[in-house]
Amino acid sequence: MESFQHFIVALVDHYGYLGLFVALVLGNVGAPVGSEIVLPVAGGLTATGHLNALWLTIAVAVAGELAGESIAYAVGRYGGVPAIERFGKYVGLHHQHLMKVHGFFERYGSFAIFVCRFLPFVRGVAGFPAGIAQMNLAHFYLWTLLGSAIFCAGMIGVGYAFGGHLDAIIPLLHRGGIAVVALAVVAIVVIALYVRARSRRRDTLSAEGE
Repeated sequence: MESFQHFIVALVDHYGYLGLFVALVLGNVGAPVGSEIVLPVAGGLTATGHLNALWLTIAVAVAGELAGESIAYAVGRYGGVPAIERFGKYVGLHHQHLMKVHGFFERYGSFAIFVCRFLPFVRGVAGFPAGIAQMNLAHFYLWTLLGSAIFCAGMIGVGYAFGGHLDAIIPLLHRGGIAVVALAVVAIVVIALYVRARSRRRDTLSAEGE
């Protein structure tokens, strides 16, 4: 897996934005790309002038994620569970993973897609169960776009800030990336639950007032 991730980083280094786009497409159809490494590397390459502009790097990364998620959604929607169970093993997606993500969707609805953008591994396979569930496309793309924009901008921003010193923090990103992402997810879930609780309380007070 690590050799594949080195290949992906080299792809971005040699082919620039095209390599970045391909890497993010692969990462969102289940390939073990390691976005928590690729995105900061892209940010570092932008800071050193290898890639042209920060906004363009973020835009290409988000476009790659949307393209990959679109493919995954289509496979799930038109291939169904049999297609996932037949080919999912090639990208590490097994039946139990599918059921866990499906349960997550059942509990949180379409908002789960947004949360999935910050979860390691799950972010790369969430499109499949969303397609199987025939999730509303407008909701699917809205939450995917918002989550991907935040995640990509944040990780690319880290790489851009460190620039030429990125080699020194890559091991830390690799080891600590999951922890950082997990903290982000916890914060997002807490905020979502708080907003939902306030909304329900407001609805209750309005009903009592009537």
